[in-house]
Amino acid sequence: MSMRDEPQIRVAKVEDKDALFTPEVRAQINKEIAKYPDEWRQSACMASLTIVQDMNGGYLTKELMDQVADYLDMPPIAVYEVATFYSMYEHKPVGRHKICLCTNVSCMINGSDGLFDHLKQRLGVKGFGEVTPDGKFSIKEVECLGACGGAPMMQIGHSYYENLTPELVDQILDGLE
Repeated sequence: MSMRDEPQIRVAKVEDKDALFTPEVRAQINKEIAKYPDEWRQSACMASLTIVQDMNGGYLTKELMDQVADYLDMPPIAVYEVATFYSMYEHKPVGRHKICLCTNVSCMINGSDGLFDHLKQRLGVKGFGEVTPDGKFSIKEVECLGACGGAPMMQIGHSYYENLTPELVDQILDGLE
């Protein structure tokens, strides 16, 4: 196969990028784009996906990823690759409070399996990836959150909680709106 026979990746040109997102979302994405030289605007892909995910209640859709690609002048596949590689991006609805429970070695040795059982019972879910019937919580299994010295631990939003016990987990959950 010669070079001219290879498929070409095409980037769709959107005429009116202002129609892609709300003014607030565009302003946030533009702030991220401004951190890079003009020819490197695609470097704002991860931040843009995070902004759009937050705007959409915590998860991405194919349509939103396509809009990010159009806004950043990227091939859609390049955005899909980023959004599916990194674990911080969700592709289905999550609870208002996404509980990221570490199950890596340090946390497992220190009782994360028991915390998972406690969370399932407390929240009335059967496993990771489920959302509570009221939409308040979901549980996600994560590999490592970099707090092995405080194992077992979890993250909810931007907050880390370490040295967890079932009682402490209950206190934390009770304190969330």
